[in-house]
Amino acid sequence: MSIDQKVSITQTTRSKLATTDLINPVFGKVYADHMLCCDFKKGTWQDMKIIPYGNISISPANTTLHYASTIFEGLKAYRNIHKEIVVFRPQDNAKRMVLSADRMCMPGIPESIFMTGITELLRLDEGWVTNHPGTSLYIRPFQIAMDPYVGIRPSDDYTFMIITGPVGAYYSQPLKVKIETKYTRAVLGGTGFAKTGGNYAAALKPAKKAQKEGYDQLIWTDGESHQYIEESGTMNIMFIINDTLITAPIGDTILNGITRDSILTIAKDQGMKVEERPVTVAEIIQSIEQGRLQEAFGVGTAATVAPIKTIGYNGIDYELTDVKSRKYSLGFLDTLDKMKSGVIEDKFGWIYKAK
Repeated sequence: MSIDQKVSITQTTRSKLATTDLINPVFGKVYADHMLCCDFKKGTWQDMKIIPYGNISISPANTTLHYASTIFEGLKAYRNIHKEIVVFRPQDNAKRMVLSADRMCMPGIPESIFMTGITELLRLDEGWVTNHPGTSLYIRPFQIAMDPYVGIRPSDDYTFMIITGPVGAYYSQPLKVKIETKYTRAVLGGTGFAKTGGNYAAALKPAKKAQKEGYDQLIWTDGESHQYIEESGTMNIMFIINDTLITAPIGDTILNGITRDSILTIAKDQGMKVEERPVTVAEIIQSIEQGRLQEAFGVGTAATVAPIKTIGYNGIDYELTDVKSRKYSLGFLDTLDKMKSGVIEDKFGWIYKAK
């Protein structure tokens, strides 16, 4: 299926746009008028269509319901200063979704379908993409198994879908996080690098426990020794120590974040020293105690750059430097925002213009 193939479009007769608050949208609560669907049947992707957003019908024996046979991606659409609709690095999301599919024994969605689906959906629902400060249109592509079969095996049939919704900031304030030393998010040989639903379901209980203790998020550590920093609940995590940007290397247990890669690329381009290496909990705590940890922040599509103000470990809360004085993380955020809005040159070819 080529990128210019025709998509069947059925428009809604009851748009919600006029009654939706696009200035102060709540993340993940409201969805735009249409969604894209494409089915995998008899060994091929077929029937790509855009239809009004609404519930879908599945069998009670659906494989996804019983065995979490599901993968997803997350990205955002914006208006730049020229009022064009732009998306940040969507081709990289398409490539990563194929990797997740392979790990979960699913057929990979062709990049042409992924990109055509996003493009046509944004063209149809262009009114949902505004230039209000701090807002964007969140794009959620996902794929689920569709076989009505409770035996344990890969499904034969799948559905790929894309839904969208207006969002504001995922985190409205700097974060208080806790280093997790009991529960495990991912292990070597597991599915930690894939964006699959089971990873996030398993993280809910420890995250909820941390929230009851007053924390916003967790910092996950390795599943074997809990001595090494891996990533945060919804983000990769980065540190600035002695003017050096440090983050854990990607692998089986760490998601290859697109925002992560973007910030590493920008930092290197600016001549900053960058280290992708194992980071121990002891190193981070020691650097705080010695006053060498200048900044800590999460990076991801939903949050972009989320400053961390407090790190909790073994019952002690370590307060970090004033967020407003952080030149590095705020600088990265500023660069990304200006690149997306068209204020500065997109020297890396990251911006895709949908309309």
